[in-house]
Amino acid sequence: MSEREYSAHSGLSRGAIQKARKASRLVIYSDGSINAAASDVRRADMTDPDQQRRSTGGDSGFSGPADSSSYLKARTALTVYQAQDKQLGIQKKKGRLVDSARAGTLVFRLARQERDTWVTWPSRVAALIAAEVAAEVEKQTGVPVIIEAAILQRVLEAHVRQHLDDLVDLRVSLG
Repeated sequence: MSEREYSAHSGLSRGAIQKARKASRLVIYSDGSINAAASDVRRADMTDPDQQRRSTGGDSGFSGPADSSSYLKARTALTVYQAQDKQLGIQKKKGRLVDSARAGTLVFRLARQERDTWVTWPSRVAALIAAEVAAEVEKQTGVPVIIEAAILQRVLEAHVRQHLDDLVDLRVSLG
């Protein structure tokens, strides 16, 4: 079969046939003619299925050993994955994405600081609260009252610890 005849047979351009011949994707007889059946098989084995579809003008009407919907699905999945990966890279560079392990560490550190602040709060405010309550009671009743700051501090500590114990079950999920 001549190049022109094989071009009509395969649906490829004559230029594509010449390229295939140079790339040894065709089986050539000793007289220079093309063995169509053997060349079809060799071309199918040696050519990327995506390239075959493009050279024939798309997927319509193409059938052969390289025709595979799983190949197209895999190719599409790869393209989608690459696009998503690039999008994630852009979002990370813009500071819109954070590492979940780092975020978890920061949340834990913040919670610990908050807990420590609450644990020390009663010792810092007990004397002030005792003085304010004593002054308010004296103003209301006219009788001087002494409120023991140490007792008030113990009461406040008990209530703060109970509140913090209630918050122990709070869990943060970053995933």
